[in-house]
Amino acid sequence: MRKLSYIVFLFIGLFVFIACNDQQTYADLRKQENAIINQYLADSNVSVINETQFADQGYTTDVSKNEFVLFASNGVYMQIIRKGCGEPLKDGETATVLCRFNERNMKTDSLQLSNNVLFYSSYVDKMTVRNTSGTFTASFISGSSVMFLAYGSTSVPTGWLVPFTYINLGRPAKVGDEIAKVRLIVPAARGQAYASQSVYPCLYDITFERGR
Repeated sequence: MRKLSYIVFLFIGLFVFIACNDQQTYADLRKQENAIINQYLADSNVSVINETQFADQGYTTDVSKNEFVLFASNGVYMQIIRKGCGEPLKDGETATVLCRFNERNMKTDSLQLSNNVLFYSSYVDKMTVRNTSGTFTASFISGSSVMFLAYGSTSVPTGWLVPFTYINLGRPAKVGDEIAKVRLIVPAARGQAYASQSVYPCLYDITFERGR
């Protein structure tokens, strides 16, 4: 009887040990996230520049070299594809911003959400953005946002706000005018709610246009 009890407890102990080993810690998930980002950078031949180089280049990234600037304070990588027409959002100004985007889950390497697809083509995500002494805050307008429909929150991922310091916000008024477009690698801590909870990075292609 004692031998049977010992075997039972041994198997219980082994099961608990295996189960605990299978559970990844937050630190493990962060390491996995960093590995995913680094693999993308290598596979896509990304040239990463720092913020000093970015400033020296006039706050532009060379798309022909597939350049991204890494912001050390938040872990966001940004490529400015088009700076855009118009002018930057002024200090103290609040504006409606229209967005078209693709959101790719970098962990599964799959298109996770987009308002560029036919099903959501009638939606242009709208958000209000305010510039307060160079700090940008924003919220989605709930009735006009695929992001809100998908994630149930008007909160704009803070990674989306990084470009506003460096892009123009306007509306095309003449031939040749183009709206701003960026590509972002957004780590979980700066992303939407699901990414933050499950700890995975997202790759975004986003256009920004001033609303009326």
